[in-house]
Amino acid sequence: MGTFSIWHWLVVLAVVLIIFGAGKLPQVMGDLAKGIKNFKQGMKEDDTAQLPPKEEVKGDTKTVS
Repeated sequence: MGTFSIWHWLVVLAVVLIIFGAGKLPQVMGDLAKGIKNFKQGMKEDDTAQLPPKEEVKGDTKTVS
């Protein structure tokens, strides 16, 4: 139930080719790749924006006796 055979994937491919056509498929896949790339770039920018700035410690150099 959790795995698909080669016949399932061939049927899915045939349906996609019928819906989009062979000429439109590379354009659709290119748009999908651009969307994924922009999503990853946005996630990377969010991660760097949320990091707190590093503070430099400029304290006294006291010796404890």
